[in-house]
Amino acid sequence: MEEKSIRKRREDDQSVQSKEPKSTNLQKEVGLISGICIIIGTIIGSGIFISPKSVLSNVNAVGPCLIIWSACGIIATLGALCFAELGTMITKSGGEYPYLMEAFGPIPAYLFSWTSLIVIKPSSFAIICLSFAEYVSVPFYSNCKPPELVVKCLAAAAILIITTVNALSVKLGSYVQNFFTAAKLVIVAIIIISGIVLLAQGKTKNFENSFEDASVSVGAISLAFYNGLWAYDGWNQLNYITEELKNPYRNLPLAIIIGIPLVTVCYVLMNVSYFTIMTSTELLQSQAVAVTFGDRVLYPASWIVPVFVAFSTIGAANGTCFTAGRLVYVAGREGHMLKMLSYISVKRLTPAPAIIFYGIIAILYIIPGDINTLINYFSFASWFFYGLTILGLIVMRFTKKDHKRPIKVPIVIPILVTVISAYLVLAPIISKPELPYLYCVLFILSGLLFYFLFVHYKFSWVQKISNMKNEEREGQLLNCQPNNPFLWGP
Repeated sequence: MEEKSIRKRREDDQSVQSKEPKSTNLQKEVGLISGICIIIGTIIGSGIFISPKSVLSNVNAVGPCLIIWSACGIIATLGALCFAELGTMITKSGGEYPYLMEAFGPIPAYLFSWTSLIVIKPSSFAIICLSFAEYVSVPFYSNCKPPELVVKCLAAAAILIITTVNALSVKLGSYVQNFFTAAKLVIVAIIIISGIVLLAQGKTKNFENSFEDASVSVGAISLAFYNGLWAYDGWNQLNYITEELKNPYRNLPLAIIIGIPLVTVCYVLMNVSYFTIMTSTELLQSQAVAVTFGDRVLYPASWIVPVFVAFSTIGAANGTCFTAGRLVYVAGREGHMLKMLSYISVKRLTPAPAIIFYGIIAILYIIPGDINTLINYFSFASWFFYGLTILGLIVMRFTKKDHKRPIKVPIVIPILVTVISAYLVLAPIISKPELPYLYCVLFILSGLLFYFLFVHYKFSWVQKISNMKNEEREGQLLNCQPNNPFLWGP
């Protein structure tokens, strides 16, 4: 009797377990080539076609300008190597979020997710799509500036299309990324090869006395780095999809070592190409550096430049959306955002609600359309959390000594990157204090209020409202079966 009772209990337990809903996880579908393409595709976007003018305006000479571009590549590579250690030590999607959680606890992690979800990622997405819209509309308004409404509508349409593609399929988003990466490398190659040909023809006059009248003040150099590093931003993007990366211990560092130095070489050579055909004064007066280069070198085929620049920017926007959606997904999974944001599609295996949420916020940033303000917010907040995350790597060297580290960089590298990050955050404030920096700090700290309300104390009325919303949405989705293509589950 006792054996029958035990057997009966086991059968009941198995029956209950079989009825429990199974969780759905993100699949490992991103290989080395796609990983390299994500890095290159995200970094090479609108930055290299916008930042050369801004970098030069801060240092006022060709020599320091080229040094800044090279130094930015070195900083990005060192930072990415630090992130490679973190990414292989903590193999969770979400980039800085799980690293800050492990190093400092939930509050800094929540502040990062709060700032990233509302400021950093959507503003970056909006800036890139606005740049795309401007390049696309310029050929149709050759004698005047494109109407602001047209630019905003095109940018919003780009956001909607990219969001839809990434919500539908991981593979589709990956294939789109590969295509646009190939397209953008075409225009990069055209500019670089044209520059090499011009140099071979003796077009070196603009490189004479290249350090004359250079501005080397602390404030000017820091602002030049701000603009240069904006063009390199995306060096850490592969860490956001670690859970979807095949063999991350091998492919993550390889993608970084191959991708970022390749981008650095391209950026330096592109700037050299610009200076072969334009003086410093002419480059500063140009409204669009790449378009001016195309008009002087590629005419009558100069239309190629805006078309392929549009490919470049849309590829960067796609890479940003592909990775940022995972940050929203992880924050929801950890209970730091709405539970709905942690759901993924059973059939399509994508964090679709998170990606859709991200796209909506980005569209809201399109409405004001102030690219300069968005860049200021973005750069200040980004390098604050980059520095804090790499500081966390240093802290975990002492607090988590026994943790497995498939990749381990020399301790001097994270220390150097942390110091550089502190310089980049503080120098612009000291040299040229502006209210946007203060607003950004206040906005970051305001996340503490939401953390204690929604996460720490979990007030009953907040939980009831959240649960009611989730139950209503789950019921609506389940009622749509089998026609509904999505089945949500945590």
